Amino acid sequence: MRREFFLTFLGVAIVAMAGNVKGDEDPEVTAPIGKIRGSHMTSRLGKKIYAFRGVRYAEPPVGQQRFQQAIAAKPWSDVFNASVEGPSCPQKYTQLVNEDCLRLNIYTTKLPPKVGTKGKPVKRPVVVFFHPGGFYGGSGQGYIFGPQYWLDQDIVLVTTNYRLASLGFLSTGDSLAPGNLGLKDQVEALRWIKKNIASFGGDPDSVTITGYSAGSWSVTLHMISPMSKGLFHRAIAMSGAATVQEPLPTQQKHLAKKQAELLGCPTDTTGNMLICLNTKTIEEFVDSYEKFFEWHRDPILVWSPVVEPEVNGVERFLPAQPVDLIRQGKINEVPLIIGVTKDEFGGVVTSIIEEARKGNTSTFDDLNQNWDTIAPISFLYERGTPRSRRISQELKKFYLNNQPVSLDNVDGLAQLYADAVIGFSAHRFVKLISAASAKPVYYYRFSYQGRFSHSVWSDTKKPYGVVHHDDLLYLFYISFFPYFNATDPEVVTVKRLTTMWTNFAKTGQPIPTNNEDFKNVKWPIYTDKTKEYLDIGDNLVTDCGLYRNRMSFWDNLFPLKPHNFDDTGVKQ
Repeated sequence: MRREFFLTFLGVAIVAMAGNVKGDEDPEVTAPIGKIRGSHMTSRLGKKIYAFRGVRYAEPPVGQQRFQQAIAAKPWSDVFNASVEGPSCPQKYTQLVNEDCLRLNIYTTKLPPKVGTKGKPVKRPVVVFFHPGGFYGGSGQGYIFGPQYWLDQDIVLVTTNYRLASLGFLSTGDSLAPGNLGLKDQVEALRWIKKNIASFGGDPDSVTITGYSAGSWSVTLHMISPMSKGLFHRAIAMSGAATVQEPLPTQQKHLAKKQAELLGCPTDTTGNMLICLNTKTIEEFVDSYEKFFEWHRDPILVWSPVVEPEVNGVERFLPAQPVDLIRQGKINEVPLIIGVTKDEFGGVVTSIIEEARKGNTSTFDDLNQNWDTIAPISFLYERGTPRSRRISQELKKFYLNNQPVSLDNVDGLAQLYADAVIGFSAHRFVKLISAASAKPVYYYRFSYQGRFSHSVWSDTKKPYGVVHHDDLLYLFYISFFPYFNATDPEVVTVKRLTTMWTNFAKTGQPIPTNNEDFKNVKWPIYTDKTKEYLDIGDNLVTDCGLYRNRMSFWDNLFPLKPHNFDDTGVKQ
């Protein structure tokens, strides 16, 4: 299915970041790792932001380190220039890429006093953001995730890069390529933050991790990873979770072999394959990524996190299935906010509808003629089996009234995309984690529809709905959308969302007390009995049973195994 709105998000044009301030002396901090020089920006309400961009948190993963776990950055003796954006990790949709991409960006409006000078200590809560992009694209760069909105609040914001696609998630299930390098990069970033963030006015004992889509997957995995223990204290998972339809794989040899074949490398052994892949350029890797999609740009998740084998001397990010770890109580218990947007990936249907209205029904025709083949690719479950065909037909019956896809029932197709790609995983995670954790869990639906969206009708430019990524417009300044000013109606939602997320980062509770903007607003803790959530729309309203019938259908379609088993539950 075409994902124009998603690809536009990943392939944003590189533009000058709004809010840079010239003329002030560049800020400089002395951290345990060394001196770092940054630059100035300005928040939406006029606060001075001290920005430190492209700070190296790990050694460049190049040469023989290409397919190895990241090594912590070595201290430097010179002043590190963090006044400009660093590179993104290699990917298709931007040209500012480099393998020396394990960088993070730090934004704060208050620095601690310099060593040897008087002044009050600064200790603000830290929010770490893991970017979206399906584990094959995106970055934490400021031209995509600008801090101008969130830094009106008193936090230290950190955005990060991590390795992507084959360079970050190649897995053969053995000691040479156990997998999850991109996620281990994130762990290394959190370790760097723990050691150095106090130099930027951040509290290393008050770290909230948040992420979107693939970044939200990452957050839910950090909540069950032994490598992440003690590195964060609260979590916000926006639109995605690792508790998807099928168990996670234990390896992805088929993808590794395909990558090798595309680059002319042998596949007889993992060792020979990696030796050859180490000689290839990042341009060769990036140019091959398009060939991994199977139908338009589906599956949206090609390179997946894996359950890792036990390898002597190698840390395991994910030692077992997420569902099993949660049920066994092997979790990093922290307060959690988790939720979805109203329409999620349903926005993919806009271009299909517009083409059909012009008389081009080729996508409808393809779906109708090859439904049993396409559905598992797009909706993320096993393929080519009697079970997969049964699931495909059940989905068609439930969402399309057992009719061919057409303009009459395309809204059902949109709901199917929304639930399959995002909604069900979040539903399953919130259900499991709320039962396993003693810490509070807060569930939400973001339904505020502003004037702008990642999925719009081409003629009117009006939003299709409230789709995947749309809530990010109210946390970050994204440079290909307008910069919201005081008179814009969206500012109310900017203020609400940044306030709730910040209050949660400070206290573990999203709704601030003694704040007139939140008078009479209640956000109950989620339990499987009450199923209460907050609907974040024009108003903040409590409701219960989010998409109850649809989620019950998915629970029955992909039932969990009984709790009394020890294996990984994965077909080899």
